[in-house]
Amino acid sequence: MSGPFKSILIDLSGTLHIESSPIAGAIDALKRLREANFGIRFVTNTTKESKRFLVERLKTIGFDIKPSEIFTSLTAARQLIVAKDVRPMFFLEGAAMEDFDGISTQDPNAVVIGLAPTSFHYEKLNTAFRLILNGAPLIAVHKARYYQTPDGPSLGPGSFITGLEYATDVKAEVVGKPMATFFNEAVKSVSGKCEETIMIGDDVRDDIGGAQQCGMMGILVKTGKYREGDETKINPPPQHVVPDFPAAVELILRSEMID
Repeated sequence: MSGPFKSILIDLSGTLHIESSPIAGAIDALKRLREANFGIRFVTNTTKESKRFLVERLKTIGFDIKPSEIFTSLTAARQLIVAKDVRPMFFLEGAAMEDFDGISTQDPNAVVIGLAPTSFHYEKLNTAFRLILNGAPLIAVHKARYYQTPDGPSLGPGSFITGLEYATDVKAEVVGKPMATFFNEAVKSVSGKCEETIMIGDDVRDDIGGAQQCGMMGILVKTGKYREGDETKINPPPQHVVPDFPAAVELILRSEMID
C-alpha cells in the first residue's frame, strides 16, 4: 500500500453493520482508526431513513458517529432537486422523508427513487412511468442492485429504476455512489484530495469501483453484500481485498501511509 493518505471514506451498511447488528470488531476498529488522526467520512447510499434516524440507530448499536461526518445520497438528491427546482414524486420510505422537508410534492413533475419496498407496486410505478413519458426527469438516489439484510440479500432500487429506463427510453440521473460527483463532494467535505483518500466498502462496483475511478485507494471487505468472485467484476480490480472492516483497519495502520 502506497501513501501517505490523509482521509478515509467508510461505507456503513454491510461494512460497519448489518441492520441493527455491528460487524464483529468494527466498533473497536473504528476507535483505533480515529486515534490515527485521519480525516473520516461515512458515505452511504442508505435511503431507508433520514440522517437523523440513521445516526440514532448507529449510536444505539455502539458507534460514536456525528451527523456532520455522514455524507448520504439523500443529501445529494436534495441538492439536485433544489437545483432543478422540481416537484418530485418520491419513492422513499417515510423514515427518509424528513431529509426533504420543505420540498413541494404537489402536482409532481419529476420522479425520485430510492429504496422503497412499500412503493414498488404496479400502480405507483405506472404513474411514474407516465410522468417520465411526459417529460419528467428520472432521478435515482442510487441504483444498487441489492443490499444485505439479516435473512439474506434483498432487491435494491436498481431493478425498478432500470425497468423504468427500459420502458421510457430515458436514462436516470444517479446521484449516489458510484458517481464521481458523490465521491468528490464527500472528499471535499473532509478537506481532502482523492489521491490522498482510501475507500472501504462491501460493494465492489458502487464503493470500490466508483472510488478508484476518482483516484482513491480501494479496500473491499468480504462482509455485507460481498459475494465470492466480486473482486473480478471491476477493472482495475480492488487494490486490496480483506475479510472485514477490522482487517482493513489493521492493513491501514501497519502500512507506511500516514502523513
